[in-house]
Amino acid sequence: MTKSSPTARERIVAGAADMISRRGLNATSIRETAKHARAPLGSTYHYFPEGKQQLATEAVRYAGEFAARNLRKELPAGPVAGLRAFLGLWRKIVVDSDFRAGCPVLAVSIEEPPTDEIPAAVLAAAEVFDQWEALLAASLREHGAAPEQAAQLATLIVAATEGTVAMCRAKRSISPLDDVTEQLQTLITTTLNQHRPTPSSPSGV
Repeated sequence: MTKSSPTARERIVAGAADMISRRGLNATSIRETAKHARAPLGSTYHYFPEGKQQLATEAVRYAGEFAARNLRKELPAGPVAGLRAFLGLWRKIVVDSDFRAGCPVLAVSIEEPPTDEIPAAVLAAAEVFDQWEALLAASLREHGAAPEQAAQLATLIVAATEGTVAMCRAKRSISPLDDVTEQLQTLITTTLNQHRPTPSSPSGV
C-alpha cells in the first residue's frame, strides 16, 4: 500500500459519508456501508464498536473537514474565492452523482433522533457548521467587514448553500446553485466595498 492509499477505516468513513449523502442516516446501515466501502463487516464493527452512531459521527466530521480544507486553501485569495470554491465543491458532488448525493452533514441534521437526547452525529454536524461559518467570517473580517456583519453573512452563505443543494437534487437541475453562487458573490463584493475607504480627492479640488 502506498503512503497516499486510504486505510480500511478511512474507506469505511468515506463510504458512510457518501451513503448518508445519498440515502440519509436512517436508511444507511452498517452492513451496506461495509459493502459499499469493500470492507469486511467484522472490521467495520472493530473500528466502530459503538455502532452506527459512532460511524455517522466520524462520517460527518470527515465531510466537514473535507470542505474546510477547500476553504482554507482558497480563502487566502479572499472571501469570493472561498465562496466559489465552497459552492463549487457541492456543485461537483451533485453533478457527479447525477443529483443523487447532497451534503451528509445536512442529512444527519434533519433526521429525527430516536430519543430525546441529541445524538453525537448531530452534535458533530453543529460543530461542522460552526467551523465553516468561522472560516468564512474570519476571511470577511480580514477583508473589511464588520464583525457582526461578517458572522451573519457567513451564516447566510452556509445556510444558502445547504438549502440550494437540496433544491438542486429535487429539481434535477444545477441552476439554483449557480444562481445562488452569483448572488452571494455580488453580496460579498457589495458588503466589502461599503467598508473600503473612499480615495481622498486631490488638494484644491
